[in-house]
Amino acid sequence: MVIRYNAIIKFFINSQERVPYMSIEQALIERSSNQCELCAATDNLTVYEVPPVTEAHSDKCIYTCQTCKDQIEGNSDLTPTHWHCLNDSMWSQTPAVQVVAYRMLTQLAADNGWAQDALDMIYLEEETLTWAQQALAEDDDIKHIDSNGVVLQAGDTVTLIKDLDVKGSSLTAKRGTAVRNIGLTSNPEHIEGRVDGQRIVILTKYVKK
Repeated sequence: MVIRYNAIIKFFINSQERVPYMSIEQALIERSSNQCELCAATDNLTVYEVPPVTEAHSDKCIYTCQTCKDQIEGNSDLTPTHWHCLNDSMWSQTPAVQVVAYRMLTQLAADNGWAQDALDMIYLEEETLTWAQQALAEDDDIKHIDSNGVVLQAGDTVTLIKDLDVKGSSLTAKRGTAVRNIGLTSNPEHIEGRVDGQRIVILTKYVKK
């Protein structure tokens, strides 16, 4: 009887441990119509918890294919053409999807004009934008340093120290222009900000706090 009772208790505990994750996945399947919320693939789907992970909840996760997940987590090289899907998924009404779309577009923007164009158009509520920018610079090894050696933080205001031609545009960002509420990227040499209504990537060596 003791052995049987212990077995029942163990089964109950293990079941309880599995229920939250299973419930999250089921919620994501229903929300996504059983397809990747980024590229709409229908094979090899899995749950991706959007960092920083503070609680286990479907609102903090997305349902994604393995191809997207591997590139998001840096387990395989970025394939820019694959991420053209973000031109559609960035308009999702789900904050977690918006956050991942914003982060991936930020990574791609420096070398891909279409990604920068998408960043210029994307709209995130303030709380969602804060979440999106949070993990871009959470790695303690990544420091964004301005021209004077000052560490930059998300939300800072910086000033351009030289005229900058904006890639893929006729816009020239003039020396002395204040760029408010900057965003940090995964590249320590790049920040992003809005100049004349256009969101652009700026080299940290050309700004001062």
